Amino acid sequence: MIKGIHHVAIKCTDMKEYEEEVNFYKDILQIPVLRQWKTGTMLNTGAGLMEIFNNGEGHLGLGVIRHFALATDNVDEIVEKVRTAGYEIITEPKDIVIPSDPE
Repeated sequence: MIKGIHHVAIKCTDMKEYEEEVNFYKDILQIPVLRQWKTGTMLNTGAGLMEIFNNGEGHLGLGVIRHFALATDNVDEIVEKVRTAGYEIITEPKDIVIPSDPE
């Protein structure tokens, strides 16, 4: 039976993009590195793994993955860390009620 998401994989097209991605998740969001190898880094979010690879072949089209979400107890603190590091915040944090049953 499915117990949850095991991992999400991100393929970078060059070493510059790879180093930026690893820095963002490891140093800014402080997700610990579980292991590294020649073509990748695996980070442990506590609820699943992220793999970042440096051997992607070209950019994928828009919409391949819309988003993935990381759980936190303090979204405002995380957003401020990201902003302070010079990244653009595309959507400010907000509460969303999904019109579903149950909400």
